[in-house]
Amino acid sequence: MNPASTRDTTSLFQHAVEVAATYADAVDREARFPAEAIAALRDAGALGALVPKELGGLGLSVSEVASQCQQLAQACASTAMIYAMHQIKVSCLVNHVLDQSWHREFVRRIAQERFLLASITSEVGTGGDQRSSVCAVKVEDGAFTLTKKATTVSYGAYADVFLVTSRSHEDAPPSDQVMVTCLRSDSALEMTSGWDALGMRGTCSAGYVFQSSGIADQVAPVPFADISADTMVPVSHLLWSAVWTGIAANALTRARAFLRAQARRQPGGTTPGAARLVHATGMLEMMQARIRTMLTSFDACNAMGSNRDVVSAEEAGWPVGMARATALNTLKFDVSTMCHEVVLEALLICGMAGYKNDTEFSVGRHLRDVLSAQLMISNDRIAAGAGALLLAQRNQLATL
Repeated sequence: MNPASTRDTTSLFQHAVEVAATYADAVDREARFPAEAIAALRDAGALGALVPKELGGLGLSVSEVASQCQQLAQACASTAMIYAMHQIKVSCLVNHVLDQSWHREFVRRIAQERFLLASITSEVGTGGDQRSSVCAVKVEDGAFTLTKKATTVSYGAYADVFLVTSRSHEDAPPSDQVMVTCLRSDSALEMTSGWDALGMRGTCSAGYVFQSSGIADQVAPVPFADISADTMVPVSHLLWSAVWTGIAANALTRARAFLRAQARRQPGGTTPGAARLVHATGMLEMMQARIRTMLTSFDACNAMGSNRDVVSAEEAGWPVGMARATALNTLKFDVSTMCHEVVLEALLICGMAGYKNDTEFSVGRHLRDVLSAQLMISNDRIAAGAGALLLAQRNQLATL
């Protein structure tokens, strides 16, 4: 990509952020898909951000996409979360299945045709465990069929492609999963539940019975266990963290603007909310530093299908095994909790001006959106798993 086209891409992405901000309140109020912002992201070529340049994409790193997620979240959390979920699916493809010709050509089509990808991992009967499936893909004579009862499919009514988890065959145990790439043109969705939620209302995460068919090559030739451990879980926690800190940063920006306005009205007076601003800014900066460190390590050892040089996980400082699971789970738990605290501090600084929905200092939408962070994979489930891992490890805790 030449410098001029890089500037064009950046300018188009910034326009998408502005569009997201313009429609954020309407998307939240009407609980509708942020169609305008997603269209602007398509125009910017951003849906192919993680697709390698040699396949027609922008070839960005996960760190760069995390920065985009954070910028979008400061404008519209629903748009940012949809963008993050799409990029998580793209990361699974570019990091695991580019060696297979069907999927390599499909990844090229993501950039060329600007597909929006959605995930179908939740399922009735699994208790929210993404590493367990009830449904099974049936492969016969070079073709597959698949039916899944999904509890939630975010933006299912608007996605072009679905990456669906299932058991690898009808006799497989629940944990023996594969990931199947299903085209909307070959799929049918019957809505079973709606989405009138407290926050993240624009993600339109309704429940569906999903049916699809296609050729056998659409079943990823890599166990979903590997895709999940090496890419889906790490990229999910990193990009979600970017979204949540983006929400918190915008709420705190509004709180600072409120204090500045207050100071202008009362020159030389005390600023009661200043201590809360200091406390919340400190929390936000600690989270940013922790996320940045993990992003840098992840990018240093994951080429994401590109030709750039990478080093081993050990050289990159990227944890492996139980240490990686612990690091990612504690990151998710801490960031989801602390972002809620930051937004709450912003609300307490702004007072009634922040509580009302019709002022420039309103943070009600931010508070409702960020509460979802502790529920997207329940923090109770995360804490139970991380606690067990910590008990099993022998390394010294929290040392420099």
